[in-house]
Amino acid sequence: MQADFVIIGSGSAGSTMASRLSENGQHSIIVLEFGGTDMGPLIQMPAALSYPMNMAMYDWGFKSQPEPHLGGRKLVVPRGKVVGGSSSINGMVYVRGHARDFDTWAQSGAKGWSYADVLPYFKRMEDWHDGGHGGDAKWRGKDGPLHVTRGKRDNPLFKAFVDAGEQAGFERTDDYNGEKQEGFGPMEQTVWKGRRWSTANAYLKPALKRPNLELVKCFARRVVIENGRAVGVEIERGGQIEIVKANREVIIAASSINSPKLLMLSGIGPAAHLAEHGIKVVADRPGVGQNLQDHLELYIQQASTKPITLYKHWNLWGKALAGAQWLFFKSGLGTSNQFESAGFIRSKAGVEYPDIQFHFLPIAVRYDGQAAAEGHGFQAHVGPMRSASRGAVTLTSGNPKDAPSILFNYMSDPQDWADFRHCIRVTREIFGQKAFDEYRGAEILPGAAAQTDDELDAHIREHAESAYHPCGTCRMGSADDMSSVVDEQCRVIGVEGLRVADSSIFPTIPNGNLNAPSIMVGEKASDHILGKGMLPAEHVQPWINPRWQESDR
Repeated sequence: MQADFVIIGSGSAGSTMASRLSENGQHSIIVLEFGGTDMGPLIQMPAALSYPMNMAMYDWGFKSQPEPHLGGRKLVVPRGKVVGGSSSINGMVYVRGHARDFDTWAQSGAKGWSYADVLPYFKRMEDWHDGGHGGDAKWRGKDGPLHVTRGKRDNPLFKAFVDAGEQAGFERTDDYNGEKQEGFGPMEQTVWKGRRWSTANAYLKPALKRPNLELVKCFARRVVIENGRAVGVEIERGGQIEIVKANREVIIAASSINSPKLLMLSGIGPAAHLAEHGIKVVADRPGVGQNLQDHLELYIQQASTKPITLYKHWNLWGKALAGAQWLFFKSGLGTSNQFESAGFIRSKAGVEYPDIQFHFLPIAVRYDGQAAAEGHGFQAHVGPMRSASRGAVTLTSGNPKDAPSILFNYMSDPQDWADFRHCIRVTREIFGQKAFDEYRGAEILPGAAAQTDDELDAHIREHAESAYHPCGTCRMGSADDMSSVVDEQCRVIGVEGLRVADSSIFPTIPNGNLNAPSIMVGEKASDHILGKGMLPAEHVQPWINPRWQESDR
């Protein structure tokens, strides 16, 4: 087996590159994917999102090491083990990130990745549908393969949340993916005609009709490197080990957990760590596996005095009905991820752009699908966006079959605690506004008893959950920076013919959910790989709150 380009991983970036690299018909491409098919209602039905990310069939099943600042809890780290990767098991929330996030990337050594540079790629990937709710058409794309839609927001609680944000003195925004991220408004989702619009549906499946693209189900063990050049990938399938040859390049797009693992197994990483596991060093890159970042969040839950929440469907009959409506008509509750209102705010005066995100949900429920016992309720997921805490992905052994060691080191920076307490208090303030008066019951979580800093800290330690946004472990930066793993063209520094392109290359974590920027990386990396000129930069100015130095709102 051989091809011009061999891509490891069919996820958000991998599927995107498979489509773009095979587009002109001049190159042969093989995509290696360990997971199975994404067909079936649990993946394709948006409202079923809590199922696939908790199923061994679709998820790699990673767990963190005991987190020292969270009372030694091991947190789950779902990563897609299925065609479409994590875009097939994620919450389908679509957030580009703030313009300043990408400007920060460029300033930290990722030249050519400022917002002006990446905006044309966000536009190229999108087919944006505002659903008649307004928004910034000139900042958005219309002809791309990725459908981006908005929920219907039929439930009155979605409006109450946005109104309450405004009543608390915060901004409104019609389109947080446009000029103005800051404020409260509609949330966007990668859903189309009632189905999850993963990169498998958007990019990979249409591209697989081309004769020059092949998908191979196998386990990628390591990259084969000869004389400093990547020449193929060692894979296992059907109990046999074989080599898939790459005539031009090997591209790793295996996630922020598996991409650094593959590099290290291939001899690229911190020399002493590789030697510990008997791996011959090809390139000493101390940054491989380091710089691990994530978003942590809390679910602030409030009982509802009116029986209007999704809880009334939270029983066998309700789920069966929603499932049947979806299956036969692609209509009803099953067609939305139910995250239909959002908020982005700044934590304090002196913060230039938002650093707190809200997802609002008209039911009190956990990500693992367990509803709050109290019955009717609503909740906001809230968390700080720019924690200084950093963790690492390291090898547990030289055996490719062994899961790596993942330590996020959450809440290791003292500022994290102050930021999280503020998140709880500002959410309470929003839920306390007039817009919620006719719905607001008792607070379920953290509960009215938790008020002092110590009480809130204890709640955070016990209940903070990952938002499942790991990134940063193969950091992009300048080639002379020893902590960089890839250069600004996603080329692995110190090895020829090898690139990494997925969320692992993010120098710093962007604001919001990571699927959109991961797809953007796949789009932009494709142009680098093909040696095409970049799309022309678009110099636009994001809305920055004129009061940012004086106030948080």
